[in-house]
Amino acid sequence: MPEDKDWEAYKVPPTRTPVSERITSVPNPIDFIKTVFDYVVDAPVTFVREWIERQQAKNKFYYYHQKFRRVPDLSECLEGDYLCYFEAEAQWRRDRMVDQEIVEIVRERLGACKQREGPNQFQNCAKEMELLAQVTKAYQDKYGDLGVHGNARTCLMKQKHRMMEERKKQASASQ
Repeated sequence: MPEDKDWEAYKVPPTRTPVSERITSVPNPIDFIKTVFDYVVDAPVTFVREWIERQQAKNKFYYYHQKFRRVPDLSECLEGDYLCYFEAEAQWRRDRMVDQEIVEIVRERLGACKQREGPNQFQNCAKEMELLAQVTKAYQDKYGDLGVHGNARTCLMKQKHRMMEERKKQASASQ
């Protein structure tokens, strides 16, 4: 490789790029449109949004900690009180979801115990197995055989029939 470089072949870019300054008596229409947009559209929208954020900051609402008041059961509703029927149905659906989550949590705890204990799972996870059996039996007694479209009324009828069967068994056992 030769020692001397051919500077004409490899031209170095200029050190400063000249800035073109347009000096005219007519203002740039883009700057005018931008300024008008900022004052007419952006400023009011920004003001309203900041005001809304300040109001929301005063009244924090945590939707994931929402607590519903307990409403009367379907058996306590008066005949023809459709609002009470609706509230009882919504309460029943929430209770069913809570019971489903309880079963799922207990099932996950049992799975974690089995994973942790390995071959000794039958000895060391007996309490979790018993708890899962109790929880699933209680869930099955209350919501079993209702199907996907079960509602508070069918659940109440199922509970009534179960109680009547238990009374018949007690009456026949006492005789």
